[in-house]
Amino acid sequence: METSIEVRDLRKRYRGAVAVDGLSFTVRAGEVTGFIGPNGAGKSTTMRLILGLDAADGGTALVGGADYRTLRAPLTHVGALLEPGAVHPGRRGRDHLLWMAHSNGISRKRVDEVLDQVGLASAGKRRAGTYSLGMQQRLGIAAALLGDPPVLLLDEPVNGLDPDGIVWIRGLLRSLAAEGRVVLVSSHLMSELEDTADHLVIIGRGKLVADTSVAKLLAAASKDRVEVRTAQRTEAMTVLANAGATVSVTGSDTVIVEGLPPDGIGGLLTGGGVSFTELRRHRASLEEAYMELTRSSVEFTPASAGAPADGTAVEEASR
Repeated sequence: METSIEVRDLRKRYRGAVAVDGLSFTVRAGEVTGFIGPNGAGKSTTMRLILGLDAADGGTALVGGADYRTLRAPLTHVGALLEPGAVHPGRRGRDHLLWMAHSNGISRKRVDEVLDQVGLASAGKRRAGTYSLGMQQRLGIAAALLGDPPVLLLDEPVNGLDPDGIVWIRGLLRSLAAEGRVVLVSSHLMSELEDTADHLVIIGRGKLVADTSVAKLLAAASKDRVEVRTAQRTEAMTVLANAGATVSVTGSDTVIVEGLPPDGIGGLLTGGGVSFTELRRHRASLEEAYMELTRSSVEFTPASAGAPADGTAVEEASR
């Protein structure tokens, strides 16, 4: 059986509140899958259910076709980063890993290998209580890699890392996927996932919102929008709106146009006596696409937030 994470009709309630509501998706080997959603969407609960830390009320969460709780030496099957700070502050970093290795039949040599891999070789004998947030994060990643597992679940792996560390974790995630591993990454940093992830599983209020590739999601969110740069912004907006376009302001000299053929916009502007310096197709960012998809699933919404999205982009991206 192909190594994967399979979630089917997963359900979980806490004191009557629905945390996960009939969630189904598959995370496949060989690609980085981003697991995203607003606060309270059910991401952490889902990861805890996959790892057997909580019991589901219904449905299944399997790793390589097996329930995590049935795995022998589970660290050699699944590596996880959920709470990197959950290490006794008086324990040395290397001793923490040695204890984990011993419990799963992993060699002491492997402990030194992962410490070196995450850049903590010189800090392994220091007590965890003296570690910075970034060092705690690296120790947590070392623990996840300890058993050389084919499946990895990482919750906010970039948190606390400096710019060099962010570049390092980005390369690490992609190299792990290239080795044929399953890599599931939960993060709120859309810019990082846009540069790293191949696939996305997006949830809101415990339900699946989208299960799609990054490329398809960005294409659906970009639609046929065109970005126009002009010193005559007001005049450009008038000409284009009169032609039936929807025009939105994105900068002091930039507007985005939707609803007109891209190759006809330049002619309309020229014919209306409006000069412009740039005309290009708009490429939506992952953050922009994500905000559009999850607007109606946000738990805490400011009064000034826009109306719920109509879901069109979800349908297009999920095909």
